[in-house]
Amino acid sequence: MVAAVFIPIHLFLFGLAFPLAGFRSRVRAFVGSGAIPLAKMYLFVLCSLPLFHWAHRFRFTVYDGLQVKHLNEVVLVFCYGGAVLGRW
Repeated sequence: MVAAVFIPIHLFLFGLAFPLAGFRSRVRAFVGSGAIPLAKMYLFVLCSLPLFHWAHRFRFTVYDGLQVKHLNEVVLVFCYGGAVLGRW
């Protein structure tokens, strides 16, 4: 749910508002003011939460839909490992 709220806002701000209104100097001042760890944490959350949501939903789809409950560890590593690797 967090990604569903923040991704459209992020796309609007950095895709339309900042380039059209000339807010580049404000963005550069924000990044230059030492807020880089905060920005990195924001982008980490923005990218990783949807990946883990996908992994959780896909895991239970494979369990219930394909009935491969005997491959518990393989599916777990594939789903959540894919989410971790997808972040990088």
